[in-house]
Amino acid sequence: MGEVVGPRLYSCCNCRNHVALHDDIISKAFQGRNGRAFLFSHAMNVSIGPKEDRNLMTGLHTVADVYCLDCHEVLGWKYERAYEESQKYKEGKFILEKSKIDKENW
Repeated sequence: MGEVVGPRLYSCCNCRNHVALHDDIISKAFQGRNGRAFLFSHAMNVSIGPKEDRNLMTGLHTVADVYCLDCHEVLGWKYERAYEESQKYKEGKFILEKSKIDKENW
């Protein structure tokens, strides 16, 4: 029999905690603090920091930093509110920085 392969995942680069599913990627064309970032519809095994307003490349947003639940590494942020109508699709979504996550089961 062939090997059973699970879903393609992303894990914390620091502790290997599973934080997102490949199937939940909405876009790979985002910019994080430290380079390229991915927009995900969901994240798992993360904690959310306090909300704060940040002026990002696409305007003012209310965001909250996203931390690995196990090692507390900052992985990106969650969009809580977008003030511009064209950016509302980001609300409730997660940015995970490519430099902070690793592929698993690929």
